[in-house]
Amino acid sequence: MADRLAANVTTVFGQAQPVLDNADLTMVNLETAITTGGDQQGKEFTFRAPPSAFTALRDAGVDVATMANNHGADYGASGLRDTVSAIAHTHFPVVGIGADAAQAYAPYTTTLNGVRVAILAASQVQEETLANFSAGPSSAGIANAFSPELVAAVKAAKAAGNVVIVYIHWGTEYVTCPNANQQQLAATLAQAGATAVIGTHAHVLQGAGWRSDGVFVEYGLGNYLWWRSFGNNQDDNGVLTLTFRRDHVIADKFHPSRLDDRGVPMPATGAEYDQIMQEWNQDRACTGLSASPPK
Repeated sequence: MADRLAANVTTVFGQAQPVLDNADLTMVNLETAITTGGDQQGKEFTFRAPPSAFTALRDAGVDVATMANNHGADYGASGLRDTVSAIAHTHFPVVGIGADAAQAYAPYTTTLNGVRVAILAASQVQEETLANFSAGPSSAGIANAFSPELVAAVKAAKAAGNVVIVYIHWGTEYVTCPNANQQQLAATLAQAGATAVIGTHAHVLQGAGWRSDGVFVEYGLGNYLWWRSFGNNQDDNGVLTLTFRRDHVIADKFHPSRLDDRGVPMPATGAEYDQIMQEWNQDRACTGLSASPPK
């Protein structure tokens, strides 16, 4: 990844770029600290990237990113300061992280086709980042999904007249079914006013569809642009496109892709397309979600 950023920041996403450019708004999970220094944390995997990562996202058609995940503070407090500074200097919209809780739980807001939209993010992954770097009243960190501040922020965004989308880092790694914490949080966020709840973290595809109350939930989109391929279902991923009518999701479309040897998500075709779509549809079976919106 670092080599691709250094070689040509505008081509990092390669053949994946066209599908990202098509939507009115495109969002990704950015799973790294944005720093060239910092204090590496004692974890099995730590990720960092230079501020040019934001340029790569913008050039690929990405409009907003969440950094509320278990790698957003991989380079400690000083890396967090660098990350917050890079966000401010590049003016790239990022949610779920900040210099304090007020910033970390603040939504990204925009108006699309006359509809006001608010996007929030938080992490439910219980490991070092959440334990040591949850944003506080005067401390930098990520938004914590176990904090009442998340639900309060969703309710406030809904009360302000927005269509609310919440992006959550959650789930059990390598497991295609959502766990009980995921399902409970999805229900809580739906009741608080979310129109869609989108998730990631498990490194494999998880199920998606509509709750009986009409809220759309997607539990896991897999590894998209990544640092390597794995030769198994961790390589299967894709872009989810949702169509909204005011405050309801009325249609979804999944664009499957598979990581190549560079870690670039190549749009799937032929038998590969059929296989990933079969995974996508089968994963819904354990979610209690419907393939179509309620009547």
